[in-house]
Amino acid sequence: MTVEEYIGYIVMPIICVAIFFIMIRFVKGPQVVDRVVALDLLITVGVAVIALFSIIVNNPMFLDQAMILALIAFLSTVAFSYYIFKRKKDE
Repeated sequence: MTVEEYIGYIVMPIICVAIFFIMIRFVKGPQVVDRVVALDLLITVGVAVIALFSIIVNNPMFLDQAMILALIAFLSTVAFSYYIFKRKKDE
């Protein structure tokens, strides 16, 4: 079994199941913080999917897009934590 077959037949279905459970948490999240954490995790899994797709098609150009998406996810997490910090400070 090659790496591409292993990724295609074993890893990708596991990631799809993870995306399903993350979407459930995103929809059912009782608080906004739960939804933001689920969205951040969804973006992280998206980065993993892009990286795995890059391995499957043997094209490293997709890794640039994965890095940009990871940077956007990091900045959004920092911005949200700053918002929570300011909101707690004002109360």
